[in-house]
Amino acid sequence: MSRRWWRRLRTAGADRGMATAEYALGTVASCALAAVLYKLVTSGTVAELLQGALEKAFHVRL
Repeated sequence: MSRRWWRRLRTAGADRGMATAEYALGTVASCALAAVLYKLVTSGTVAELLQGALEKAFHVRL
């Protein structure tokens, strides 16, 4: 019983992690998400909302 369990445990880790193609796709997806978030945060509407939230929080005009 314990031999079978140990063999299964050792071979289960053989397929862990990402392959090179998966790394490439993950990197592209991360960069695309970062670009979308950057565009969103630097848009005028979001900048005004953030400035308004900061002004309310600190009661100071920026």
